[in-house]
Amino acid sequence: MNDQIHSGDEHGELGDAEYAEFMELAAQEGFDADEVESELAAAGHGPLPVLAVVGRPNVGKSTLVNRIIGRREAVVEDRPGVTRDRVTYEAEWAGRRFKVVDTGGWEQDVLGIDASVAAQAEFAIEAADAVVFVVDATVGATDTDEAVVKLLRRAGKPVVLCANKVDGPSAEADAAMLWSLGLGEPMPVSALHGRGTGDMLDEVLRALPEAPAQTFGAALGGPRRIALIGRPNVGKSSLLNKVAGEERVVVNELAGTTRDPVDELIDLGGQIWKFVDTAGIRKRVHLQEGADYYASLRTAAAVEKAEVAVVLIDASESISVQDQRIITMAVEAGRALVLAINKWDTLDEERRYYLEREIETELAQIAWAPRVNVSARTGRHMEKLVPALETALAGWETRVPTGRLNAFLGELVAAHPHPIRGGKQPRILFGTQAGTKPPRFVLFASGFLEAGYRRFVERRLREEFGFEGTPIHISVRVREKRGRNKK
Repeated sequence: MNDQIHSGDEHGELGDAEYAEFMELAAQEGFDADEVESELAAAGHGPLPVLAVVGRPNVGKSTLVNRIIGRREAVVEDRPGVTRDRVTYEAEWAGRRFKVVDTGGWEQDVLGIDASVAAQAEFAIEAADAVVFVVDATVGATDTDEAVVKLLRRAGKPVVLCANKVDGPSAEADAAMLWSLGLGEPMPVSALHGRGTGDMLDEVLRALPEAPAQTFGAALGGPRRIALIGRPNVGKSSLLNKVAGEERVVVNELAGTTRDPVDELIDLGGQIWKFVDTAGIRKRVHLQEGADYYASLRTAAAVEKAEVAVVLIDASESISVQDQRIITMAVEAGRALVLAINKWDTLDEERRYYLEREIETELAQIAWAPRVNVSARTGRHMEKLVPALETALAGWETRVPTGRLNAFLGELVAAHPHPIRGGKQPRILFGTQAGTKPPRFVLFASGFLEAGYRRFVERRLREEFGFEGTPIHISVRVREKRGRNKK
């Protein structure tokens, strides 16, 4: 598959000749050149820039996130601590797309509110390219706000100061008072009513990079970045210590306060790897919800920094919803994936049988991921980890030439046409792979392709070209044309 790997140029990852051939094909099918280029740019730009929305409880972060993404998805209540599960959304403004991380939920627990704010803000800022700092203009700057400002200054990320709850001109004087925070001009906004959000988003686009900084794989032979992720107590620390051959990670029993070094350079299989550790977070009954929330933020930050996510599953326990959420997080971030089933040596034959059935049913969505059955305690099968990582990275970086892809698509459509719906039979006209890391395909079709057919196309792509260990992103540009949507 090495002959399929292709380096990028000014046309994304299409060479000049291939790009010209593709655009000629698009013109023949009646697609507008500007639309085609826009679609290729959207699919081929790689990971989206990340915007973190931070601030103390109940200042309107989730309301602002809903306003930015244009739909009510983040949970909003008139009390702190209601944001729990998914915290990342995709948004678009003025033709540019980016990710929004909502940090709107934590508890006023025994750690104290200042410590809670600092912890959740720090994890979110770590993964962000820019930050929107939300302050309640009607209350003014508090001691907690000042604590977050110190974090922001230390992080050195671009910051847009959002003075929320400015519902009219009379409240703009309250917003002006926030100049005292030293973060530049406060943007007066009413997240609830939408007032001023357009101006604020214009500032956000100025703060965000056009494309995220390439923090990995830039230098030839540089260490590849691996994130160890999984539920608390699945053995992440033990695995890291075992592959390192020494006790590198000290586990702190107090949830949400870990300050261990995150990156570890480890010689494994004759080469240097950089492990992005997410170990060291443990549940305590009285902090369970808060610990879970901090764990998800830390995991999200580690995944954003990595190339490959190694997801650890505890073989002695049933696969949980939390396991599946962590896997979904890695897949949606577009990272290569390796599944590590830990504590395999502790299982009897009966448990192994039922675990295999669980994996088949509960983890069917990542059947393409390489799997290793390991024991972080004894080191069993650790030698299989490097080949699995290399396989996943090879799939993540694989590119199929446009000519070969279209030959495949032509055969596929001829042998397995899309079902007829409403008297019409949509078909794939042509396509290209717009990017890698992960592989991103753009298909141009004569009509809407159902989700089931898209999944079928993905399965056949994997059968034909491999792509082991990597998610595949497929976007479809529909162009209805008279006389072209008939078989």
